[in-house]
Amino acid sequence: SHSDSCHFSKHLRREHGPATILRPGSPRRRRLRLRERAREREAEREAEAARAVEREQEIDRWRVKCVQEVEEKKREQELKAAADGVLSEVRKKQADTKRMVDILRALEKLRKLRKEAAARKGVCPPASADETFTHHLQRLRKLIKKRSELYEAEERALRVMLEGEQEEERKRELEKKQRKEKEKILLQKREIESKLFGDPDEFPLAHLLEPFRQYYLQAEHSLPALIQIRHDWDQYLVPSDHPKGNFVPQGWVLPPLPSNDIWATAVKLH
Repeated sequence: SHSDSCHFSKHLRREHGPATILRPGSPRRRRLRLRERAREREAEREAEAARAVEREQEIDRWRVKCVQEVEEKKREQELKAAADGVLSEVRKKQADTKRMVDILRALEKLRKLRKEAAARKGVCPPASADETFTHHLQRLRKLIKKRSELYEAEERALRVMLEGEQEEERKRELEKKQRKEKEKILLQKREIESKLFGDPDEFPLAHLLEPFRQYYLQAEHSLPALIQIRHDWDQYLVPSDHPKGNFVPQGWVLPPLPSNDIWATAVKLH
């Protein structure tokens, strides 16, 4: 009955409260929309702050790396300079030993000439004098030879160390060159991918082009996908002398430039 319906409606309002319907232009709907926008702005600010922190950390890492490279290069130069100084000193000692050998040879020749001149005058030195001179001469020559061998060993050790340092330097230069080449290739790859899929900084992973990106890059992360793609390419194999034959492209095939002004308005040129 009508009274029962009224009683049921009153009971329903007491249990669940009045029903609320948000009209499109209602103040509450506007407040919810403003709160949602405020949350989005706050999330964007937090994301930007996180990106700024990451950039600062990356700059700090780069700065520390540069300082370490400079210090390492400075230590290497100091070590090389010290080794060069020691090598120069060793060479000076070797030159001294050679000069001493020449002096002994000159003394031996001078004594022989004086002995011959004395013999022409009838003066003959005793045999003991010749033995003493020969004994001292041999003793000095053995000492000089021992010193010369020691200096040669030092020179060989220093040369090995310097050659090792030079080899390490060449290796580091090669690694540096390879690292620059790799960075250059990665930069070119990012530029090409940004043209194909959009700038990753401007378009996050949730962008609508991300599924296409994942599809076209699946061979880089999945061996079965790589085999399947290669199989699809191999279906079109032709002999090398085929007039319409062509090589499989090594990279992305970039789209051509816009053919007219209308199409150019829909393309963001880099």
